[in-house]
Amino acid sequence: MNRRRLLQSSFGAVASLMAGGALAQAGRGTHPLTAAWEVWKAAYLEPDGRVVDRLQQGASHSESQGYGLLLAATVGDEAAFDSINAWTMSNLRMRPDHLFAWRWLPDSATNVPDRNNASDGDLFYAWGLIRGAVTLQRPELIDRATDIATDLAAACIQPHPDGSGRLVFTPAAGGFQRDEGLIVNPSYMMPLAMREVAASTGVSAFARCADDSVRIITDLAQGGLVPDWIELRPGGAVPAEGMSNENGYEAMRVPLFLVWSGQQQHLAVRRQSAAYADADTARGATPTVLDRGTGVVLETSSDPGYSALAGLSLCVTSTRAGALMPRFSTRQPYYPATLHLMTLLAQFEAVSRCVPI
Repeated sequence: MNRRRLLQSSFGAVASLMAGGALAQAGRGTHPLTAAWEVWKAAYLEPDGRVVDRLQQGASHSESQGYGLLLAATVGDEAAFDSINAWTMSNLRMRPDHLFAWRWLPDSATNVPDRNNASDGDLFYAWGLIRGAVTLQRPELIDRATDIATDLAAACIQPHPDGSGRLVFTPAAGGFQRDEGLIVNPSYMMPLAMREVAASTGVSAFARCADDSVRIITDLAQGGLVPDWIELRPGGAVPAEGMSNENGYEAMRVPLFLVWSGQQQHLAVRRQSAAYADADTARGATPTVLDRGTGVVLETSSDPGYSALAGLSLCVTSTRAGALMPRFSTRQPYYPATLHLMTLLAQFEAVSRCVPI
């Protein structure tokens, strides 16, 4: 198959995957979340295409750039898509492969002091390029997504230390291998993104990794709420030394990504939903950090993005129609606001009965 035919085939495959084709059919500027996107863009996206997390030293991350690119592609905002892409390529594309340095600091003597990548940022960036190929009618973007996917699979997909043959999505090209096993962040494992990347680029390792990621998260959920970080060893999972073993600001994304991936009744989603239901959420506070084993609430927040996450989990594990999710607002920091918008997107694409009420 020649390159042109391969691009056409990949373009069609991913268009059919994306919400049953509904995303492509929505057309430019007509997506139901366009208004919320415009508010998000005004609050967190600089005119030059830099997504800013002001609570993190005003930093930009490959993750935030990937999230922004995906959202811009999904609603069909070509100008924002191109500005995010241009800034990212100019400021984070400095490795010998096609992956991105994970963080850019505005007030540092060296804006990028660490050139290691963050695998979730690279994954979401490739996914954003693929969605942009469909919504913006630019199939040539699949070429760039393929370059990223190829290098990402080579650098960050590793065999499970238990010898099962399962594939593990590691957090970065370097720094997370241990003599005894692999340190992983379960929230980096986004099955839907992996499947769309595999379908459009032909990097089949991501299709296997998507299935194995669901199984790995199931294993973790057998022991309680999914943790922020964990070390996988031949004999099982153990807490990762020096890293959070709580169910916190990282792991809160796991149920969202599973729901978005069609895994609404996954054990991890059901455990998280039960923890939200059991928690005392007086005065509108939502649990943000919980003890992995007991479900005891360690931290809460009144930011509406976290409430939206809880509302979606509670809805999908019930039989009711409609999710108790607050209206989108930028009166919250970048991170909960972005999770809020992605929660609304996941609901639209994956769980129509959980429309916000």
